[in-house]
Amino acid sequence: MSLDAVTLAVLKGRLEQIADEMDATLYRSAFNPIIAEARDACHGLYQAESGATLVQGTKGLPIFVGAMSFAVQAVIKRVQAGAGLEPGDTFIFNDPYEGGTHLNDFRLVRPVFRSGKLFCWLASVGHWLDIGGNVPGNYNPRATESHQEGVRFPPVKLFRAGVIQQDILDILAANSRVPQSNWGDLNGQLNALDLGERRLLELLDDTGDAVVEAAFTALADRAAALMQAEVEALPDGHYAFEDYLDNDGVVDERLTIALDMTVQGGRMTLDFSRSSAACLGPINISYATSVAACYVALKHAFPDVPANAGVLRPIDFVIPDTSMLGVGPPRPVAGYTETILRLIGVIFGALGKAVPERATAAPFGTINALSLSGQKQDGTRWVMFSFFGGGLGGNPESDGLHHANNPISTATIPPAEIMEAAYPVMFTQWALRPDSGGVGLHRGGVGAVYEIEALSPGTTEVALLGERGRYAPFGVSGGGQGALNRFAWQDGQGWQTPPMASKIVGVKLQKGQRLRLESPGGGGWGDAKQRPREAVARDLRLGFVTADVAKREYGYEA
Repeated sequence: MSLDAVTLAVLKGRLEQIADEMDATLYRSAFNPIIAEARDACHGLYQAESGATLVQGTKGLPIFVGAMSFAVQAVIKRVQAGAGLEPGDTFIFNDPYEGGTHLNDFRLVRPVFRSGKLFCWLASVGHWLDIGGNVPGNYNPRATESHQEGVRFPPVKLFRAGVIQQDILDILAANSRVPQSNWGDLNGQLNALDLGERRLLELLDDTGDAVVEAAFTALADRAAALMQAEVEALPDGHYAFEDYLDNDGVVDERLTIALDMTVQGGRMTLDFSRSSAACLGPINISYATSVAACYVALKHAFPDVPANAGVLRPIDFVIPDTSMLGVGPPRPVAGYTETILRLIGVIFGALGKAVPERATAAPFGTINALSLSGQKQDGTRWVMFSFFGGGLGGNPESDGLHHANNPISTATIPPAEIMEAAYPVMFTQWALRPDSGGVGLHRGGVGAVYEIEALSPGTTEVALLGERGRYAPFGVSGGGQGALNRFAWQDGQGWQTPPMASKIVGVKLQKGQRLRLESPGGGGWGDAKQRPREAVARDLRLGFVTADVAKREYGYEA
C-alpha cells in the first residue's frame, strides 16, 4: 500500500505521540528521581517478527533506541524457544547481554494482538534505583563479574494472559535495598504500557491495520534513504580516531576505544577491532549497547534522519566479541555509560576528519555516577543515585554549552531541591567551574562544582564511577583540552582523592562531612588567539575564565 506524504506525516505524528504519552505517564508516576526528574527511561513500538524499532518517543533516552530493539529480539527468541505468547502477556528483564545496558535498566515488553495475530510490540525501560549487588545503587567500580553488580533477570513473564505472577514480584522485592521505590517505578511502566496499547488500538480502529503497517514500512524506508544520502555526501576514504578511558576500576591501566571508519560506495563501516580487549572492571559493554551508541552518534551527526531502525541499514559494524565493546556474561558492565561516551566521541572525531568544517570538540565525557546510601532511624535503607553535568565542546559555529548533559541522552540533571527533599544530604555548592572549558576561537563550555554534605546521623556510604580523571576532553582545529575531572571527600585527616582518579568505593562520610565533585568542561575549537577581544572580556566578567587564563591563553589584559 502506498501512502501520500500528508497521510504519512499525520501517522508519523500520531505514532510518536503514543510513545511520548507513554514517556509522560512514567515520568509523572515514577517513585525515583532518576526517572521522574532526570527522565532516564524510554518507550517505543517494535516490529512483530524482527523486533526492529518502528517508532521512538521524542523525550526518551536515545541510547535506549538501538538497545531496545535487541531487547525485543531477546523476547522473540524466548517465545520461539518455548515460552509461548498470548494476549495479556508482559515480559520483564534486565539482562545487559540480552539487549540491555546495565542491571538497573529494567525492560518490560508486551505484545499487541489484532484479530488473534501479533501486530507489534510495545516496550518500556526505566532505571531502577537498586537491584542488589555489593554496592547500593549498583555502580560498583570494583566489580569483576556481573554478580557483584546486582541480580540479573532473563526475560520472564511478569504477566501471563493478564494475570500478574506474584512470585516474580516477590523475587524482585527481595533483591533490592529499596523495594518500595522499584515497586512504584514498575507500576509506572505498566501504566505506560497500558496507555500505549489503548492509544495504538484506537489508531488502528480509526485508520485500519493495513494503513498503519504501510506507514511503518514507509517510515523505515525513508529513514534508510535519508541516511544513505548522508553517507553518500561524505568523501570516500578511511578515517581513524581513538580516545582513552582512565582505567577499569580494578587495574590502573588506560584503555583504548579506537575506530576505523570507512566510507565507500554509499556504505559506512564502523570497525572497532583496535579497541582494548575485554577488561576486568565494570566498563565493558555488550554488542547491543555498542550498536545503540553508534546509532546515537549518527543521529547527532545527521539530526534530520528519523528515529527508527532504517537509520542503520547503510551501516556495517565490526565489533569483536573479544573486545571490551562486545562482551558476554559474566563480564561486569555497570559503568557502560562511561564507555559509550568515549565510543560516541571517537565517531565524532572520525567524522570530523572526514568533514573538518563540521568537526566538534569533545564534550566532558563522564556522567560521574555517584551513589550515596545509609540507614534511616527506623532501620530501612535509603539509596541516592545521581549523575552530573559538564561542558560541551566548541564547534564551528559557537562555544560549547555550560553545565549540559552528555550526548547519550536527553535526560535532565536532577535538581538539588529534589535530591535534598528525598535524601539526608545538603548541596553546599552548585556552581560553574572557571577555566574548565578548553580554550579556542570557540571556547568549550565550562563544567560545574558540586559539594554535598552528609546529614544522616549514621554513616553515609559513597561510591563513584566516573571518567576523564586522566585523559581530558580533546579540542579540535587547534582548540585546547577541557579540564580533568576531580573528586574529593573529607575524613578525619582532611580532604582525600581517589587513587584511581575517577573511581572509588568504600568511602564513609560522617554527619557534617562533605564530598566535592568538579566536572570537566568541553574541548575548544580553533585558535584561541583569534577569539574576539570582546568575547574574552565577557568570559572574564561572567567568571567562565580567570584573569590568568585570559592573559596566558588569549593574550587579553583588561
